[in-house]
Amino acid sequence: MRCLSRLSPRLLSRQTLTDALHQPASRAIGALTALALGCGLAAPTLAADDCPNRGQLAPIYCDADGDLVADAPSDPSQYLDPDPLVFAYTPVEDPAIYADIWEPFIDHLRDVTGKDVRFYAVQSNAAEIEAMRSGRIQVAGFSTGPTPFAVNLAGAVPFAIMGSEEGEFGYTLQVYTRKDSGIDALTDLAGKRVAHTSPTSNSGNLAPRALFPEQGITPDDDYEVVYSGSHDQSMLGVVAGDYDAAPVASEVVDRMAERGLFDPDEVKIVFESKRFPTTSYTYAYNLDPELIEKIREAFFSFNMADTELGEEFDGVSKFVPVTYQEDWDVIREIQKANGVVYSQENVE
Repeated sequence: MRCLSRLSPRLLSRQTLTDALHQPASRAIGALTALALGCGLAAPTLAADDCPNRGQLAPIYCDADGDLVADAPSDPSQYLDPDPLVFAYTPVEDPAIYADIWEPFIDHLRDVTGKDVRFYAVQSNAAEIEAMRSGRIQVAGFSTGPTPFAVNLAGAVPFAIMGSEEGEFGYTLQVYTRKDSGIDALTDLAGKRVAHTSPTSNSGNLAPRALFPEQGITPDDDYEVVYSGSHDQSMLGVVAGDYDAAPVASEVVDRMAERGLFDPDEVKIVFESKRFPTTSYTYAYNLDPELIEKIREAFFSFNMADTELGEEFDGVSKFVPVTYQEDWDVIREIQKANGVVYSQENVE
């Protein structure tokens, strides 16, 4: 590429600084940042050394107002106004199906923003977080547990969640086993093989590790933890007898049952938690404020009734406002109890 020849020593030094801030997992991002700058493309601006508050955010962000999410760039020239606008939804078993399900909303987002909007299928939570941090996606739905990682590592700003007409939202952690398993309580999991979804998942890993010891059973100590990769895989593995039990998100299991992916008569619930927030819908912190307002307008004006999206997510009818500071407080507490550190290494 011709623009490679335009990388000046000043830009190379910025690359070096970026590498230092993100070693060892993000060396490639430092190189891409320098390349973007050299090619005249937008790239994240490093927060000033005198940032009054950063909290748990990565060093390239600042949180001067204390709301726990990255502040918008202080220099308006750093705002991004991309076209096309790229939207991603949390990794699922069959991304192609969800691309179709999200199409009515994508069309609405396109109409409201006046931009070409594309759906981007991600294969993992780590890939989705990295895609937002590197600027490949600008609007995204992140699962409950990975949301704090997206906020702290990728500059994601949660603002919406799917809810009922009354504005209620949330899901529960449910532990499923086969009806013929002989498991009737959490303590019966002792010595068993139990599927957790992924290290960053709230209901699939972190919540069980925080909540189960109070119920008399400790993951890893009392039963073998096997990571399945997703809630879908955990549930299907229980049905197939590959796992003795699995903690999963109630909303995911409900959708699987509605699609006929398993027979509810073959399984039973042996534990259910209080309610947690569901997938957060976010925008990148450095988008142009006018674009952000249009994105918010698109979400809050979208009517899910009589759409595939509304049919897929039973019990919800619209997007409702949320804030990361308030609505993810319980999730941060669970992650704190697990000793979670918001680093790239822990995402992967």
